[in-house]
Amino acid sequence: MKVKVAPSILSADFSCLEREIRKVEPEADMLHLDVMDGHFVPNITFGPLVVEAVRRITPIPLMVHLMITDPSKYAEAFARAGADLLLFHLEAVPEPSGLLSQIRSLGPKPGLVLNPETSEEAAFPWLGEVDLLLVMTVHPGFGAQRLIPETLGKVARIRERILKEGLSLPIAVDGGINPETAPLAVSAGAEILVAGNAIFGTDDPLEAVRKLRGK
Repeated sequence: MKVKVAPSILSADFSCLEREIRKVEPEADMLHLDVMDGHFVPNITFGPLVVEAVRRITPIPLMVHLMITDPSKYAEAFARAGADLLLFHLEAVPEPSGLLSQIRSLGPKPGLVLNPETSEEAAFPWLGEVDLLLVMTVHPGFGAQRLIPETLGKVARIRERILKEGLSLPIAVDGGINPETAPLAVSAGAEILVAGNAIFGTDDPLEAVRKLRGK
């Protein structure tokens, strides 16, 4: 299994965002963009205009993570902005089939996100309808948090269920991922590592991506 790394631009220097992206471009498998509305999570980041700007900067696939209360209202805008994967929280849309279909019809691959408190079983009915399942390994809203160890058990149980159902569904983890926690997440079954501070908070972001991948 090849481990993929998705640098989160939330931790990048937005005064020189293109330069920050160029630093990781040779090794990044995708970029992670956290969209926060100040309501679903207690922080505000950016909207479709920034996603569109990043799309112009790089050909790397964009994983757009909607941490917002009403993702269906904005799905089309983010799809048009250039999202390749468009993820939303199961806590925001408890019956997600309609929105998953809408996102797929707009072009991006749809994905679901689970908060630390949400049981993995809540996502089981929709495993066959998504292209990615992201498990939050910290409480969403802010970067530079410590990974919650119990969330890795959730990852392992989801991986077991995916194998049982014979699906080919990647699991991503987001929060507190660094060179120490990355191997633990991969051992639990994660295939995509989202990391911000552990990459952009270092002197050599490109080497940081390599270390997370285990190179």
